[in-house]
Amino acid sequence: MTRKSRDSWQSLAPGVSWATHEVFNQPPPLAPYNAYTSDVALREAVRREGGARAEDRLEKYGAIAGGELYELGFAANENIPRAKFFDPYGHRINEVEYHPAYHRSMTLAKAHGLHAMSWTDDRPGARIVRSVLLYLHYQFEAGTMCPITMTHAVIPALRETPAVAARWEPGIFSTAYDPANRPAVEKTGLTIGMGLTEKQGGSDVRANTTRAVPIGAAGPGEAYRLTGHKWFLSAPMSDAFLALAQAPGGLSCFLLPRWRPDGTANSLELQRLKEKLGDRSNAASEVEFRDAWAVMVGEEGRGVATIIQMVAETRLDCLIASAGLMRQAVVQALHHGIHREAFGKRLIEQPLMRNVLADLVLESESSLVLALRLARAFERAGESEQERLFARLVTPAGKYWVCKRTVAQVNEAQECLGGNGYIEDFLMARMYRQAPLNALWEGAGNIQCLDVLRAMAKSPRAVEAYLNECAEARAAEPRLDRYLVELERVLVKRDDLEYRARWISERIAIALQAALLIRAGNSAVAEAFLVGRIGADGGRAFGSLPAGLAVAEILERASTVPL
Repeated sequence: MTRKSRDSWQSLAPGVSWATHEVFNQPPPLAPYNAYTSDVALREAVRREGGARAEDRLEKYGAIAGGELYELGFAANENIPRAKFFDPYGHRINEVEYHPAYHRSMTLAKAHGLHAMSWTDDRPGARIVRSVLLYLHYQFEAGTMCPITMTHAVIPALRETPAVAARWEPGIFSTAYDPANRPAVEKTGLTIGMGLTEKQGGSDVRANTTRAVPIGAAGPGEAYRLTGHKWFLSAPMSDAFLALAQAPGGLSCFLLPRWRPDGTANSLELQRLKEKLGDRSNAASEVEFRDAWAVMVGEEGRGVATIIQMVAETRLDCLIASAGLMRQAVVQALHHGIHREAFGKRLIEQPLMRNVLADLVLESESSLVLALRLARAFERAGESEQERLFARLVTPAGKYWVCKRTVAQVNEAQECLGGNGYIEDFLMARMYRQAPLNALWEGAGNIQCLDVLRAMAKSPRAVEAYLNECAEARAAEPRLDRYLVELERVLVKRDDLEYRARWISERIAIALQAALLIRAGNSAVAEAFLVGRIGADGGRAFGSLPAGLAVAEILERASTVPL
């Protein structure tokens, strides 16, 4: 029945009430709310890690995130990007059309410095502030964080060739978002994408077959022609892409712009857009390079060493973003539990539901403290060898564990909402589709765990730096000490490290989370985490916490409203 015929049918019975029931026992809308000021654990972590000077800025973005961005996220994900590879006359244009909500989300992110603050603000705590902005944004619109993350992460790789960095950094650092498809020199702001993996190799980028031939002189900063393909080209409307290709001297890193220096369109041909499970507001594509113009970044044959600096940055963002997703899962579950009644009581008052919700809070808060402590290590790595070594080991271990746990944590929160958690009208369904992404991006679980072993082998003092970080809490807490003793025993044994790499990575992450929570000073959270994750009393499923814990305090500090 069409809308017109329904209206005509209803008009035949004026005055008739069509209501069959009263709507009640449904939670009120959560938004708008301030996602920063309502997050006690986040505010504590910001002050602890050195970002307190920017609390006004974070409070402002918290209101944007829990208000305008909350609504934009729905529109941007309901209206996914469309490929426009050809104009009406058959000319190749290689464009992707995004919904206005996507562009507005990008505008907000760039205007508030999520793409560049780590590099443009030299005051202490700048990276902490930027990390929290990312944490807030990702909870409500995740797809735009793909190009924002890559634009932020490209800087260390570009600086391997200072002349290239000098040409591109002013546009990258601009807080203007300019979505126009035209040469970089004509734009007010730039974004950067990435194309690493190919069909035959995936994470094994050394199997790449794309070829790079020098146009004239060879080496860093010189121009090459690239011919080949990329199975994933992220954010294909970016102004340039970091890509790997086989040069005469081996696998090398290149910056490949959408437009050549002479103002003509570069010869990268988008093949199709990927039909992704999550991250749907942003596009990912397959692409072919046909003698595409690119400039070498870093030394020839050192492509992996060059681009790994970008990868380290994006892995940190994966961890931070996943922690943000966990936080919003907790917010949604608590909001539902506070306002929904079943079997004569509010869900938040039901003992088993309280156990589940408290356990979800523990996972969220422990991931947050790890993410921001690692962000501080990144900020100080240039001046502290201890922090550099700590970050080298903890980045892959933390990325592995937090991103892996996000899938289960978000799913459990989804279950707290019942059927509403499975419906696209609510945020939880999109969050559940989004949850696996960060575990896959920049190396899936096994890649991260093998990188943990690589860090221990190539930088043996990284383990020492990690243990030093845990030492204070370990000395005060016998349960944590026993947990770390078992880890050290396995590391010394060394005969089956690769087989046990996941066990090792998990233990590194959990022990650090415990140490950080102990030092953070909230005894209710720390004790529950020790019992639920370190001790023998914890179960594997969420909601398996033993009795006797300060559950009320844990739930109160995580809720957006008084319980």
